Amino acid sequence: MKEYNPHEIEPRWQAVWEESGQNVMAEDSSKPKKYVLEMFPYPSGDPHMGHARNYSIGDVIARYSKMCGYDVLHPMGWDAFGLPAENAAIKHNGHPATWTYGNIETQRNVFKRMGFSYDWDRTVRTCDKEYYRWGQWIFLKMWEKGLVERRSNPVNWCESCHTVLANEQVTDGVCWRCGDAVERRELEQWYFKITDYAQELLDDLDKLDGWPERVKQMQANWIGRSEGAEVDFTLCDAEGNPMEGHDITVFTTRPDTLFGCSFFLLAPEYDGLIELVEGTEYEAAVREVMEGAEKVTAVERAQGELEKHGAFTGRYVVNPINGKKVPVWVADYVVADYGTGAVMAVPCGDQRDFEFARKYDLPVPPIILPKEDELYEQLKDQQDMVVENVDWEQSFEATGYLVQSGKYTGMEGGKHSPAVDAIIADLEAQGKGKLSVQFRLRDWLISRQRYWGNPIPAIYCDECGIVPVPEEDLPVELPLDLDITKGEQLADHAEFVECTCPKCGRPARRETDTMDTFTCSSWYYLRYCDPHNEELPFAPEKANRYMPVDQYIGGIEHAILHLLYSRFFTKVLRDAGMVDFDEPFTNLLCQGMVKDEHGETMSKSKGNVVSPVDMMDEYGADAVRTYILFMAPPDKDLDWNEAGLGGIYRFLNRVWRIAYDLMGEAGDDTYYQEGAATPEQAAEAAKILLRERHRVVGKVTDDFDRNNFNTAIAAIMELVNAAGDYLRKAAPDQRDAALGREVAETIVKLLAPMSAHLSEELWHTLLGHETSVHSEAWPTFDPEMAKADEVELAVQVNGKVKSRITVAADADEAAILEVALSAVSNALEGKNVVKKIVIPGRLVNIVAK
Repeated sequence: MKEYNPHEIEPRWQAVWEESGQNVMAEDSSKPKKYVLEMFPYPSGDPHMGHARNYSIGDVIARYSKMCGYDVLHPMGWDAFGLPAENAAIKHNGHPATWTYGNIETQRNVFKRMGFSYDWDRTVRTCDKEYYRWGQWIFLKMWEKGLVERRSNPVNWCESCHTVLANEQVTDGVCWRCGDAVERRELEQWYFKITDYAQELLDDLDKLDGWPERVKQMQANWIGRSEGAEVDFTLCDAEGNPMEGHDITVFTTRPDTLFGCSFFLLAPEYDGLIELVEGTEYEAAVREVMEGAEKVTAVERAQGELEKHGAFTGRYVVNPINGKKVPVWVADYVVADYGTGAVMAVPCGDQRDFEFARKYDLPVPPIILPKEDELYEQLKDQQDMVVENVDWEQSFEATGYLVQSGKYTGMEGGKHSPAVDAIIADLEAQGKGKLSVQFRLRDWLISRQRYWGNPIPAIYCDECGIVPVPEEDLPVELPLDLDITKGEQLADHAEFVECTCPKCGRPARRETDTMDTFTCSSWYYLRYCDPHNEELPFAPEKANRYMPVDQYIGGIEHAILHLLYSRFFTKVLRDAGMVDFDEPFTNLLCQGMVKDEHGETMSKSKGNVVSPVDMMDEYGADAVRTYILFMAPPDKDLDWNEAGLGGIYRFLNRVWRIAYDLMGEAGDDTYYQEGAATPEQAAEAAKILLRERHRVVGKVTDDFDRNNFNTAIAAIMELVNAAGDYLRKAAPDQRDAALGREVAETIVKLLAPMSAHLSEELWHTLLGHETSVHSEAWPTFDPEMAKADEVELAVQVNGKVKSRITVAADADEAAILEVALSAVSNALEGKNVVKKIVIPGRLVNIVAK
C-alpha cells in the first residue's frame, strides 16, 4: 500500500484538472443550473485564512452541486481598482498596475494550490479595459435614464485618502478604508440616483428569504423609510414680521407634537443661512457653529451622541398650527443630508432637542403624556399653554395623549394616531402641510479623486457643457504612463485630458475623476455569465440563464455597501431590458471571522494572520480545507488551532488506510486481530456498516443542503469509525468484497467536495475508475435501510445513568418503560416513581422519591 502523501498527490491532480478542463463549465442546458459565487477579493497580497475559509465554503457547495447533477457556474476574479494599489505603488516606488497584476498572480497560484474548482476561463479583473469599458457603458445608460447627476453638495472628505466618500463609507466618523477622521467639504461631484429605487429596494427585501435577517434589517435601517408630514413654517424678517411666501419646510414623523415646538433648527449647511445673519450681531456665532460642523461627519452629527453646539440667528418662524413665533437656531446635530435641513424642535419628545434646550436654556413645554402621569391630570383640560417648562431629566418619547394642544387636547397621539390624521388634515386645508414619505438613503456619490480607477466617461466643453463620451469611443482608457510616486494624477496627463467635443468639435477636456470602485463590484457577477462578449457587458439570454446567483458567500461587512449597490445595479439593468429578474442573489451566506488563539480577529494590520500557504506546506490543501469546514458552522467565528488541523490530517491518513483495507489492498491487515469476533459478530458488523452507510449518506446530504459542513464531516467520521469496527470484527476471509467497495466508494464520494485531491487519487488509483470523482453522481441512500432493528438507550434515575438497555427500534413507550424499570429495579427499591420520560432513540429518565 502506498502512503498518503498530499505533497505528491495534490499538484499532480491540479495539473490533470487543468489540462483536462475538469473545472471548465459545460454550459449544459439539459441540466438545472446552479450559480455558486464567493465575493471576489481585492489583490492586496498573499491570501489569508479569511480568504481560505470563504473560498473553501464556496468550493464545497460548487463541487457538491455538480455531483448532484447541476450545471454549475463557479467563477473567480479580482476587484482590482482602488486606493491600496496607489498607496502601495508610492510606498514601493512603482506603478499600481505592476503591484495589482503581481498580486493577482500570487493569489491565483494560491487558489489553484488550494484546489478550488474555478472556471479560470471566466476570470474577471476590473482593471482590465475589457471589463471597465462596460462599466463606462452602464454609466452612460444610467445617464440616458436620468440616473446620473453632477451637483454641488457638502461631502465627506478623507484627507488621508485625498478623496470623497459616500455616506455608506463613513463608519463612526472615520474612513472605512484608512480609519482616519472624515471632514465635510462643499464640492461638485457625480452621483447615481439610487434614491429613485429606495422604495423598491426596501420592499424587495421581503423577497430575500435566503438572506440572514440581520443583513436585511441593516439594509432596511439604512434605507430608512419614514412616514410623516411636510409642514411649512413662515419666516419672519429681521423686525419679526411674517414674510408671506417665505416658508421653510420641515419633515416630521410626529406632526401631532407641533404645539410642543418651542424653537426651530437649521443645519449649518442650510442654503441661505448666511443671508439670514449677514451683517447682524448673530453672524459671528452662527459662522462658528458652521465652521465647527465642517470638522465632524454628517453621520456622527446625526447620531446626536456628541456635545451639541448651536447659535441663535436672531430670526423667528411662525408655527402654522397655533400662529406662535418660535426662535430660529443653527445646530450642528441637524444635517442637510436628511429631511430638508430644517427641524421643528420638540424637546419634550426628542432627547437630542431636549439636551439642546437644556444647554441653551430654551423652554421644554409638555405636549404628550400618559394618562397615569400626574401632570396629565393637571393639563388634560387645558387647550392653551399653561406649563411652558418642565423639570424633567430627559424627554418623554412614548405615545400618550395630547395636552396644551388647542382643540386637539385629549386626543391620542403617536405615529398613525387620530391626532396625526386630524392635524395633517387641517394643515392641508390651510395649504401649510401635506402627507409625505422620506428616506434616510441618499444618492450614491461615485466621484473619486484618485488615479487608479475607472475613468468617468464625460467631457467638458465650454460651448456644449458636460457631454457624454459616445459609446463608440469606449473605453476611455486609463493611461498607464503616470508616475504617481512623483505626485502625478490624471489632471496632469495632457494627452488624456485634452480632447475634442463630440458635439461641436471644439477643444474640450476629459473628466479626471474616476468612479468609486464599488461601481466595478456592483455588476461583476453578471459579466461572469458571458465574460468574453465584445458587443455588450453580457448577453441578456446568458445572464437570464444563470442568474440570479443561487448561493453568494461573503462577509457581513458588505451588508450595506456592496450588497445594496448590487441590488440597485440589478434593478437598473432590468429596467434597461438587460435582465428579467429583480434581485441578484437568492441565498446569502455571511461566513464568520477567523480568530487567533487570543480570540482576536486575524488581520494583517494586527500581524496575527496564519498563512494558508504555510499550513499547506505542512499538512496539504485537503487537510486545510477540511479543517476550516469542520471546526465551526460557516456562519460562526472559527477559533484557529493548529492542533486541530493536525487532527484532521491524521483523520485523512486514517481514511486512506481504511479505504485500502476495505478493498483488501493494504498488503497487511491493520485492524483484524485473530479471534477478535465470531462469524456471527462479523455478520452483525457488516449489517451495521451497511446501515451506517445509508444513514450517513442521508445525514451528509441533508447537512450539505443546509450548508452544515461541520456536522456533515462529523457524520463521515462516524462512517469511517463503523468501517474500522467492521474491519476489526470480520476476518479477511469473512469480509464482503462488494460491501467493502461500496463503503470505500461512498466515503471517497462524500469527502470529495472537501478533500478533493485525496478523493480523486483513491477514486483512480485504488478504486480503478477512469473518470473524475467530481463528475460522478452523488451517492444515493435508502431511508428504510438506514433504520436500525434495535436501539440502545441510557436509563437514568434522577438524572444519573444507572443502566443501558437494548430495545426494538419500533418499540412503543410502554414496552420501553417496562424494560427500563426492570433494568433499574435495584436503584428504585424503596422509592416511589413520580415521573417517567422517554426520549426516543436516546434515553429514559425516571424521577423517583
